[in-house]
Amino acid sequence: MFLSRREVLKGMGATVALPFLEAMGRLRAVGASAGQAPIKLICIEQVHGAAGSSIFGAQQNLWAPATTGRTFDLSSSSLKPLEAWRDHITIISNCDVPSADPTDAREIGGDHFRSSATYLTQTYPKRTEGSDIECGISLDQLHAQRFGQDTPIPSMQLCIENVDQSGGCGYGYSCVYTDTISWASPTKPLPMIRDPRVVFDQMFGVLGSGSAQERRERRQEDLSILDWVRESSKRLERRLGAADRVRLADYLDNVREIERRLQAVEKRNDSGDPRELPMAPRGVPDSFADHVKLMFDLQMLAFRSDITRVFSFKLGRDGSNRVYKESGSTGAFHIVSHHAENPERVRELAKINEYHVSMLPYLLKQLKETPDGDGTMLDNALVIYGSPMGNPNQHNHKRVPFLVAGHAGGAIKGGVHLKAKNGTPLSNVMLSLLHTLGHDDLQRFGDSEGTFSWE
Repeated sequence: MFLSRREVLKGMGATVALPFLEAMGRLRAVGASAGQAPIKLICIEQVHGAAGSSIFGAQQNLWAPATTGRTFDLSSSSLKPLEAWRDHITIISNCDVPSADPTDAREIGGDHFRSSATYLTQTYPKRTEGSDIECGISLDQLHAQRFGQDTPIPSMQLCIENVDQSGGCGYGYSCVYTDTISWASPTKPLPMIRDPRVVFDQMFGVLGSGSAQERRERRQEDLSILDWVRESSKRLERRLGAADRVRLADYLDNVREIERRLQAVEKRNDSGDPRELPMAPRGVPDSFADHVKLMFDLQMLAFRSDITRVFSFKLGRDGSNRVYKESGSTGAFHIVSHHAENPERVRELAKINEYHVSMLPYLLKQLKETPDGDGTMLDNALVIYGSPMGNPNQHNHKRVPFLVAGHAGGAIKGGVHLKAKNGTPLSNVMLSLLHTLGHDDLQRFGDSEGTFSWE
């Protein structure tokens, strides 16, 4: 029996995409060799730069390791949580983001209000508070426009903090430059989704015939989406072999587990008990770690069912004063980032940086444990993690923190620290990343001056 790759489970008001099954034949990228699965792309932004980008932080190797090559030491770095994953990461240090620098005196100090727009575009945003916004096409959208059109959703944009402000945010910049890191065109920024429930509904509701009202009724009845597709699921199971039945059952269990967690968060937030984030949507956990992990789980579900292969993920908002107690720092993030070059305060920022990085192993473990083509999903993924800001105390964009994880279908070996020459724009690295993703025809990206070698 052969199943279409686009086979789904359908029910009233719900559509559940399927994971890859043996009955679907071999899944691979267009034009790729047998066994090579399509590349999965996740672009993650960490705001406020890094402690290791300050002079003291660089001397203490608080981000970039002291040695380059494959014998790098992460023991003093905010990247220490990635030690077990060192063979799967590539650290690129000493790059700058000149497109985020001010071009005249009026823009000095406005770095927080334009930085996010430059991260994946490497393009200077037009200074305006009106509707005539302009930046550049972002890396994730270039990839989605070329390689994401054969999935139900070409790309998804997620975030952790509120990004729904309007008007001007400061120094003559529209809030949209702070709100998103994804740009489908120089004049089309894409909205980011903060609420995991909305992500879930887009993945498993909007794909089908269910209206917003039907989805609300389903949640109010405390039913599972799987209850709505039960008959469709039973019919499919009878057509599958033993191995595929196990795969399908595991996948549906995973869908249900994430749904249970969403329902638990909503029940807690509807209880009337005080919330740490009283203005957040009901589907948003108060815990930063719980929120990030839930978003990672949703990304993995999307990858397993090939709903989309492209995500951008914004971990914070510039100027955020959220307190990350789990990091060991009791200070507000933005205030801590302005450390006045005081060594003790620089190290406090490093704690927050390390805490944010510590979220990555949760994702990498799932990618590693998920079969994909002739390898694992980590073999066929590219996870970009970094910031367009360097030393936040100076609002500069030099020596920005940046790394990639995964092997992009074998194009990136990993397990190495590469230090760029002084003055190298990060756009050079991103151009080379685009080449590894199959965009070989691109000659430039943003303000790139050339490519970057992975050797």
